[in-house]
Amino acid sequence: MTHSGPVALSCGEPAGIGPEIAVKAWETLRGDCPFFWIGDPRHLPAGTPVREIAAPAEAAAACTDSFPVLPLAFDGSDRKGRADPANATGVIQSIKTAVSLVQSGQASALCTAPIHKKALIDGAGFAYPGHTEFLAALAGCERVVMMLASEQLRVVPATIHIALSDVPKALTPEGVRETIEITAAGLRRQFGLAAPRIAVAGLNPHAGEGGAMGREELDWINTLIRQMQTEGLDVTGPHPADTLFHAAARARYDAAVCMYHDQALIPIKTLDFDRGVNVTLGLPFIRTSPDHGTAFDIAGTGQANPSSLIEALKLAQRMAAGT
Repeated sequence: MTHSGPVALSCGEPAGIGPEIAVKAWETLRGDCPFFWIGDPRHLPAGTPVREIAAPAEAAAACTDSFPVLPLAFDGSDRKGRADPANATGVIQSIKTAVSLVQSGQASALCTAPIHKKALIDGAGFAYPGHTEFLAALAGCERVVMMLASEQLRVVPATIHIALSDVPKALTPEGVRETIEITAAGLRRQFGLAAPRIAVAGLNPHAGEGGAMGREELDWINTLIRQMQTEGLDVTGPHPADTLFHAAARARYDAAVCMYHDQALIPIKTLDFDRGVNVTLGLPFIRTSPDHGTAFDIAGTGQANPSSLIEALKLAQRMAAGT
């Protein structure tokens, strides 16, 4: 399925680097990747050639020579480097507006700039662990998964922001199965891969080495993978994680499902630190995001690197086009 229309970019935390990298991304992409920004124009860098639009359909014509903005009035300040909780309601509304426009077909995909969770809690009682969980709630999805993607590697962590000591308890056959299934469906639907190949990393060193370094592989991971193979899915493993990410190994799969956060994120950030993109799989619409935070320490200085946001916008466009 393909989608036309521009990409909707929610503003994220206005005191962070989001506004300036949005403008830098527009300066690089212009009409090659039409998108529009949803937020308060006061938060954009001075001198930005803003064109306020009333609807997404106006973005494509505007973006060749102006920065298209679907304006929202925020209650807080426009200071940089320190979040103002008074802006929290506006940040949340930017996300809600973007989701609504994508769901209605007026925008082809959603790209989200980084938010600052504490400011949203302090200013609006934000009740979600993060961006992804909020989007899942807006879309009515019980389970989504996080993929980090670049031209060299796609990785999906089966567990994310929990202590390493909690990982073995959090991993279950049902949970890992669901992660693999959502990954496969996302690769088919949003990346255009008819028969996606998925490699699964083991939990323990050397994938347990026959039980000498841990038993999870023997007790259930092996069995799960064999079951899914009999169901027709091209899934392999469990693979020792230390041999899963060199160039020859990467050529044998389309995505790697990993057992915990660092097992997935260290290789992709080592291979392509500035251009990794966060993709949420399992939503009924396309969502990408740059793989970094608000960077308050450099906000407003002009030093922020827009590469990850540029790649996130381009990937959103390609996924919407089915290419």
